[in-house]
Amino acid sequence: MARTSAGRRGNQRLQDAEPGGLWHQPALMNLLADVLTVLAVAGLAWAGLTLLQRLPVFPLREVVLTAAPQRVPADQIAHAARSAVVGNFFTVDLEAARAAFEKLPWVRVASVRRLWPDGLSLTLEEHEAKAQWGKTGGETRLVNAQGEVFAAEPPEDEPELRQLPRLAGPDGSAAEMLARHAELNAALAGIGRRAEAVALSPRRAWQVRLDDGIVLELGRDQERHPLAERLARFVAHYAEVKTHLGEGGVADMRYPGGFALAGAERAGRPARTEAAGRKS
Repeated sequence: MARTSAGRRGNQRLQDAEPGGLWHQPALMNLLADVLTVLAVAGLAWAGLTLLQRLPVFPLREVVLTAAPQRVPADQIAHAARSAVVGNFFTVDLEAARAAFEKLPWVRVASVRRLWPDGLSLTLEEHEAKAQWGKTGGETRLVNAQGEVFAAEPPEDEPELRQLPRLAGPDGSAAEMLARHAELNAALAGIGRRAEAVALSPRRAWQVRLDDGIVLELGRDQERHPLAERLARFVAHYAEVKTHLGEGGVADMRYPGGFALAGAERAGRPARTEAAGRKS
């Protein structure tokens, strides 16, 4: 009897040690089933989307402009639509289409939305050019009303765009310079002049060329000697400056309480007016 009992205990230990296998682990089986279900659903969704894109159902037939653009050519819009509008009414990537239209010259912001049952509605906000940017030659760059620099060739039927004031300064300074240009014109309006070109150096020194050819060296805007004060001094003595310089010449306003004049014929030895001191 002892042997029989011992043999039974040994068999019991062997049975307890045997692994139950995958089929005897419900939690693992449920997890595997969930994973397979998710993969199957994803695969069916991808296949359905691919099939929907290829089927000739709900095709896009037109792109409708909410307003006629002034400067963006129709052929450029059509080319962007052909290259970026892919898929049908439900599958077209509106973000990709928007990005493609915003790459067109003169387009600042584009808005694209679905237009039931077979079209897209396209709204274009064009740049409003306020100034030219940078040096002449090469790619034409302009500054819009928001102070943003953009590249666009002025249309041939709008030559006035090539007569816009020219701004030149460090990268990122266009908005500041556009605002400064407006301030300069407001101050110069009393003498019937306007700023034709404004330059800002890397050291933040300002130079202004007026429409009568006179160049103003205004220097840096400082709390003790602000640019507005120097410009007001020039305006107050404009008649005298004009008498000395005629057409062209330089008025150096960087002297506290005074200024120096240099005409084209005497640029090497500028004449000083008022109490000229140290430049700022």
